[in-house]
Amino acid sequence: MARVMLVNFGFLLLVMISFGFLSNILGQQQDDAGDDDDDDTAVYIVTLKQPPFVHLFEEEELKQIRHRHQSPMHGHTSKFKPKLQPRNISRKRHGRGRPKRPPSIAQTHDSFLRKTLKGEKYIKLYSYNYLINGFAVFVSSQQAEKLSMRKEVANIVLDFSVRTATTYTPQFMGLPEGAWVKEGGFETAGEGIVIGFIDTGIDPNHPSFSDKDINSQHSYPTPKHFSGVCEVTPDFPSGSCNKKLVGARHFVQSAITRGTFNSSEDYASPFDGDGHGTHTASIAAGNHGVPVIVSNHSFGNASGIAPRAQISVYKALYKSFGGFAADVVAAIDQAAQDGVDILSLSITPNRKPPGVATFFNPIDMAILSAVKTGIFVVQAAGNTGPSPKSMSSFSPWIFTVGASSHDRVYSNSITLGNNVTIPGVGFSSPTDDGKMYKMVSAFHALNNSTSVDTDMYLGECQDYENYNQELVSENLLMCSYSVRFVLGLSTIKQALDVAKNLSAVGVVFYMDPYVLGFQINPTPMDMPGIIIPSAEDSKILLKYYNSSIERDATTNEIVEFGAVAAIEGGLNANFSNKAPMVMYYSARGPDPEDNSFNDADILKPNLVAPGNSIWGAWSSASIDSTEFEGEKFAMMSGTSMAAPHVAGVAALIKQTYPNFSPSAIASALSTTALLNDNRGGPIMAQRTYANPDQSLLNATPFDMGSGFVNATAALDPGLIFDTSFKDYMSFLCGINGSDSVVFNYTGIDCSSSNSSTISGFDLNLPSITVSTLNGKQVFKRSVRNIAGNETYNVGWSPPYGVSMKVSPSLFSIGTGETQVLSITLEPTKNSSSSSFGRIGLFGKAGHVVNIPVSVIAKIVLS
Repeated sequence: MARVMLVNFGFLLLVMISFGFLSNILGQQQDDAGDDDDDDTAVYIVTLKQPPFVHLFEEEELKQIRHRHQSPMHGHTSKFKPKLQPRNISRKRHGRGRPKRPPSIAQTHDSFLRKTLKGEKYIKLYSYNYLINGFAVFVSSQQAEKLSMRKEVANIVLDFSVRTATTYTPQFMGLPEGAWVKEGGFETAGEGIVIGFIDTGIDPNHPSFSDKDINSQHSYPTPKHFSGVCEVTPDFPSGSCNKKLVGARHFVQSAITRGTFNSSEDYASPFDGDGHGTHTASIAAGNHGVPVIVSNHSFGNASGIAPRAQISVYKALYKSFGGFAADVVAAIDQAAQDGVDILSLSITPNRKPPGVATFFNPIDMAILSAVKTGIFVVQAAGNTGPSPKSMSSFSPWIFTVGASSHDRVYSNSITLGNNVTIPGVGFSSPTDDGKMYKMVSAFHALNNSTSVDTDMYLGECQDYENYNQELVSENLLMCSYSVRFVLGLSTIKQALDVAKNLSAVGVVFYMDPYVLGFQINPTPMDMPGIIIPSAEDSKILLKYYNSSIERDATTNEIVEFGAVAAIEGGLNANFSNKAPMVMYYSARGPDPEDNSFNDADILKPNLVAPGNSIWGAWSSASIDSTEFEGEKFAMMSGTSMAAPHVAGVAALIKQTYPNFSPSAIASALSTTALLNDNRGGPIMAQRTYANPDQSLLNATPFDMGSGFVNATAALDPGLIFDTSFKDYMSFLCGINGSDSVVFNYTGIDCSSSNSSTISGFDLNLPSITVSTLNGKQVFKRSVRNIAGNETYNVGWSPPYGVSMKVSPSLFSIGTGETQVLSITLEPTKNSSSSSFGRIGLFGKAGHVVNIPVSVIAKIVLS
């Protein structure tokens, strides 16, 4: 799993399947470095030329289809009926209702395969027809070549792998006094909105997902626009779903066909065997006021960002190996058919897609179709920062979220006998009343029969039989924290068990100097303990310890352990940290347009949100994090945790503005983002793996996008930037050499399109990003007023090396009216270094619209 604790080593643990394209039509032949068997069989995603369901209709028609059963409270009364029946909707929610006949599209795919591969062996895994028209099939490369030659086939893509990329954060984001108040309080915040999660599943028995909410006076409403179902399996029995958890499915055919799925490690059901999916779902939409008890310590009460939103789970990621695109696309396709309002993906591809542009891959193109139906899609940026162009979420129709800190910190520390105090982490109680205890290194407490020569890892305290209890008893045991803890080969829990068996007072973990580039989250400890995460601080500890040892002058044997210390304990949080701050692991822009790392004219990430040290619900079956095994809550870090924060805010926006398009939600989130931290200074960004807090610089839009999520302001944005599906198509058609690729994925012919092509910087986004500013250029942006009549002053600060002018500099705009802004940029000096500016629209009624401007290469024309 690509959580932060594995960020520097994750590539060692993941099944790395390279992207590969096999298509005579596209001319994008790629060598595949995958895990195919000797018989050359693999999973391929086949797209047919006949358009899928969503491309048979215009956006407005799809909107009517989507909301034809919307509740009257939202004012949707359309009687428009689709001509085609979506597949896989065999019964109403929770299994009620009469089954319907399966649609003919799957039979058409079966017939096509039988005719093309007469008498040959193959396995069809999925039929897709809602967002894309095609199927996933397990065939040989020769059979794939045969399929690609058929005139009905538009595209064949080799399946590829993907990976997984809160008691307090609602308070840090100002929800109790702001956004929740606007929604009528936490009792109704997010009500009527369904958030879909493509992740590792869910533990349905967790109190965060109960529909018996003791904090609310009324029951959850039935989402009439939602038609998902709850799978029933031995691991996910009948009754697992309820009025809170309204849908649950799993998608694992590609992993099973490859032989990657292991039923002894995870479940072929929606049940979460990992913990990641349970955690992310609770961040976005977990119930309000759920007590967080970990290792018998209380850490307050948890709440999701939209605690009354409902949840539908689409499990396509699995323990140990992640997942595969064929399963993820099937999950996206089903979520769109079911009618989710928001889709949260805390997953990223393992590699940048090859070909004409990063945007052209099955996942992003399926999401584009989902966006066309009105679904707002949020995705984690990836944990591959802090280097430039490390972004793992590429497309402008996807809302990409990076990870930041928040101001809550659980501080632990150890005070040495020389009055030096060293900071550390660990959810532990203190030693008695500050009393000093002797420290004994595990290496100095070995039995006579134990030798470092036979076991170089003895310092990690993993086997109590290796140690002399008389030396350890009533003392502090010192253990080495090495890379083996990161890889899961050694565990904190096992070291604590060893210490208890040896009657130690507590445990002190010092950092191996070779462990760099990841963050250690506070770990539950059922005895006094501390982890010193800094290698430099660990050296200070060891220097004091070694200098305090008394040895026999003749034998050099230790006769006295002179070092003493007291552990202060780490159960109490303090809220004094400067925050937010962009975390070092959060993936950075500029957005790579292709596999050659050319820059796209698109801002990524779009936003940052809390992603560091986040409490969330945890699966009862998870053993992925041994420190939280058996617990109901766990603390995790990563952009995986940041994305569901934004998914929750998006649900609040959708609740307030039911008719908002995905681009309108994205606009509201972006233009209202915060630029300053809780002390009034600019948001900072960590720039290095090692000692990240010593490498802070002002965050740029390539670090934080438009800024830090501001939930309250996002519910009253004033002005909105709208972008349509046709705009995205004009953008894709404008990419050099993309005509055939666009047609193969969407069935839309760029050459016959009525609209002209545009570049990325011409999209009506709430940002301007220019990869190469070649002389003077004028950019247009159109804003729509969703508030009352208002007059706006326009201010701007140009990027370094660029002159900028915005026209008009003052405008008045009525409710529902639009205003076009002209932004003129001209380089004043040649440069290849990125520089950043900003445009601000300041309304006299209090609305402030923030538009970041980023220019990379600047070329002055003589």
